[in-house]
Amino acid sequence: AALQTALPPVIRWSGAVAKRLRQFNIAVDGKASGNANTDALTLADLSVQELIVAALRDADPVLRSCRIEGEETTGDMKWFDQNSPLAIAIDPIDGTKQYRDKTGNGYSVIVHLHDENTPFYSLVLAPEMGPTGTWVEVTPDRIVCGPDDVARTARQVLDDLPDLKSPRASLGTGIYLIGFQHRDAQRAREVDGLSVHGRSLQGRTSDEMQGSIYPLMATGEYAGSLIHSPNIYDFPVSMHIARARGGDAVWVHNGESVNYRNLWMDTRAGMLRYPGIVACSEDASVIAELCRL
Repeated sequence: AALQTALPPVIRWSGAVAKRLRQFNIAVDGKASGNANTDALTLADLSVQELIVAALRDADPVLRSCRIEGEETTGDMKWFDQNSPLAIAIDPIDGTKQYRDKTGNGYSVIVHLHDENTPFYSLVLAPEMGPTGTWVEVTPDRIVCGPDDVARTARQVLDDLPDLKSPRASLGTGIYLIGFQHRDAQRAREVDGLSVHGRSLQGRTSDEMQGSIYPLMATGEYAGSLIHSPNIYDFPVSMHIARARGGDAVWVHNGESVNYRNLWMDTRAGMLRYPGIVACSEDASVIAELCRL
């Protein structure tokens, strides 16, 4: 409840800051993993995380009982309990390469709360996806997705969006792929050859996907994702959406549900990651096909 109250206005402010800073040359050096998507870094990433961490520090004191997992190093982390079983993970600019290079508007600001097993609360704002930006919020009771409206408070907007947890008439066929380095496009074409419920899946790389994966999964336009070594700051929102709708995220090599206990530190990028390849969907049949691939 404290996060649901504190975060929406802060994420809206963060989105506005990111949108404004994008007009300038704000690229900086700082990561050297060799992956262009991972290594992209801007002053917006650093500034937005600083803003979010400061806002959480100054909000309900109960939030300080959580630890902070930031994709970047900025922020007044010392006020939070770094030994807490509950963590607030922050991706200040998801899709930084697209954001920096101005090649699309699918970048987003992401925060989610989790323990060692699964997410509990997720909030996403894609500031330039649609005329007014697009929200996604996932709670134990609801999944909502829709346009922002700055004439009302962020919390009011989210409360008034329709719940998307009800059964769908049909599920889209898009599958988002990333993390396979220079083989992303090749892996996407392999997904194109898969069929579920008599319909062909459609693999889409980050360059081929129009928009952010989280609204696309929340609305059912995309069926899921297949990601090599996903990080813990953004991917879990997809896992949260899938699990809230009865699906899952699993390691393809053994079919076991993904958790936060088995992580590795990518020291070149400064990120915590899940090992191996992870398949995610609300549809068990889609997961099965992706695992077989």
